[in-house]
Amino acid sequence: MVDMFLERVLVENNWDQDELNTEREITGILENRILMLFFAAADSTKCQEFVPILTDFFKRLKDPAYIEYPKLLALIYISMDQTEEQQERVLKDLHKKTLFLPFEDPYRQELQAMFKITEVPTVVVLRPDCSVLSLNAVQEIQQYGCDCFSNWQESAGIVERSFMLNEEFDNLNLRTATDPVRRLKYKTEDDKRKKRWWKPWTKGRAQDEEEEPDRAWDSMRKDGDNKGRWRFL
Repeated sequence: MVDMFLERVLVENNWDQDELNTEREITGILENRILMLFFAAADSTKCQEFVPILTDFFKRLKDPAYIEYPKLLALIYISMDQTEEQQERVLKDLHKKTLFLPFEDPYRQELQAMFKITEVPTVVVLRPDCSVLSLNAVQEIQQYGCDCFSNWQESAGIVERSFMLNEEFDNLNLRTATDPVRRLKYKTEDDKRKKRWWKPWTKGRAQDEEEEPDRAWDSMRKDGDNKGRWRFL
């Protein structure tokens, strides 16, 4: 997908209309994402009705105000307008994270021919490898809303790390920066408890071991005395 736009200029639909024209910028914003190519024209009634639906759809999947982890999704408006003023009218109602090709770029017509666009509005959905997920997802977006993105994501084989963390958060053995100190503290306390538990037993045992030779010596001396006593009698 990135290759489709590497030699082009993409413009962000923000207040400053920042241009993305380097390989690093294009790759950073399109790589490993599902891409929607939105073909539309300002003078189409159907487009005028669909733009607010598409904007809300995209906003709920990308805007941090609506979702904690923005989805791996990109939207590029491919204008089929007759004038730049008409193009600006459509862009005014699209989300600020929408990208678009400059009006003077002939690549707009090339993309129209590439995907055989015969009607507007049309939303072509592409996998990250540029293969087609849907030739026109307009009805799907209108009918299912944000739920249809899950189907695209599964079909494209995209796994988001944030999703994995949400799924497995309860099973993760997370440790803090102070965890080694805490574990050392508990280990030290355990050792202390063990020493306290063993100390009385080992102390008694040491005393028994010290007294045992004394008792043996007394017994031997007593036996000797007895033997000596019997010998003289």
